[in-house]
Formats: sequence, C-alpha cells, structure tokens
Amino acid sequence: MERRELIGALSAIAMTGLAAGALAADDHAHHHSNAKFAALIEAAGDCVAKGDACLAHCLVLLGMGDKSLADCAKSVNQLLPLCGALQRLSAQGSQYVVALAKVALESCTECEKVCRKHADKHAECKACMEACSDCIKQCKAVIA
Repeated sequence: MERRELIGALSAIAMTGLAAGALAADDHAHHHSNAKFAALIEAAGDCVAKGDACLAHCLVLLGMGDKSLADCAKSVNQLLPLCGALQRLSAQGSQYVVALAKVALESCTECEKVCRKHADKHAECKACMEACSDCIKQCKAVIA
C-alpha cells in the first residue's frame, strides 16, 4: 500500500469513528437520565467528537511528514479518554464526576492552549479549541 493510499484509508477510518462518536455523543446528551449534568454531558461529548476530528487531521498531516501538529496530536490524544469517561460518568450520575471534572479541566485547558496555536490555519484545531473552551466552563460549573 502506498503512502497516499494509507493516509486516505486512515482518514476514512477516522471519519467513520468520528461520525459514530458524534452520533453516540448526541444520543447520550439527549437521552441521559441525569439532568444535573446535562450541560457537562453535552460539552464532554462535543469535546470527544471535535477532538476525534482534530486528532485524525493531525495524524494525516503527521503521516505526510508535517510535524507542526505533533503537540496538538499529543494533547488531544490525552484529552479524548478523559472527556469520554467524563461524559459517561456524568450520564450515570456517578460519584466520581467532580473528581474527574478536575482532571478533565486541566486536560481541556492544555488542549485549548495548544489548539489555539493552530486555530487560524486548521479548522479542526479551531473546532477542538472551541469545544475545549465550552467543556472548561462546564467543568468549572460542576466543580464550584
């Protein structure tokens, strides 16, 4: 398989995962049983969906030899499992939401900062930065 074919295949796989994640996030936000964390569930789900798109974009560029988004890929890759867990635990009304929101807040803050550097050149980074910003607000509201 040639490099271009590999990049195309990786992009297709990432976009399929992104679409599935976005649908799942939307489903969770609208059908959750814990209204107390409704805004956090939605913000964390959006962060995952936009983060998946950002990471896929970064990986494509890294695969083409462009290392300018390496820091972005690293920060969003660390953010994704945290926001995914935050979304799921919030939907369950878990006792661990506040503790995890504190950690997710740190990760979202770092990711927002890194994506901001690339937001003017890459729409995926801008969307991720904005999603992180919203998640930061929702984490702070839950922690307060």
